[in-house]
Amino acid sequence: MFAVRRVVVPLRIFLVLLFAILVVFQTLSLPGKFAYEARESPDQAYLRWPETAVSVFWVLCVQVVIVCTWRLLSLVKEDRIFSEGALKWVDAIVGAIAAAWLVLLGVFVYVGLVADDPGAPLLLLLLLVGVTVLGLLMVVMRALLRQATTLRTELNAVI
Repeated sequence: MFAVRRVVVPLRIFLVLLFAILVVFQTLSLPGKFAYEARESPDQAYLRWPETAVSVFWVLCVQVVIVCTWRLLSLVKEDRIFSEGALKWVDAIVGAIAAAWLVLLGVFVYVGLVADDPGAPLLLLLLLVGVTVLGLLMVVMRALLRQATTLRTELNAVI
């Protein structure tokens, strides 16, 4: 367990860094990118706000995962990861992934219907499969956490 605790501090540093970078993307880079694209391609300008909203939403989903991971790291540090309290944070991660997946599915369907080149739909399909795998992996991890929590509770009752 000592080795895991040694990783918590560097992981938290990188989580803060990642969160800060995502805030910059969410507030400056993504809206600016889509505004620039709207000016450069006026025939596609109607996509500016939907693209901005979807992109900012996906960044928000990642930020939710970061915050939940931070809380889970706190539980690891306090040696309370195998508790009912940890499950709500894992549920929030699964929820954020599911919400991002649903929006990604909608984007995939829309782009698949209007695209004249297979590149974008294939890239979106790759992302869709990747997010599906990530979401299902989190469901399995949640089940393992639930099982470990139950076993630890039973063990504590015996002791």
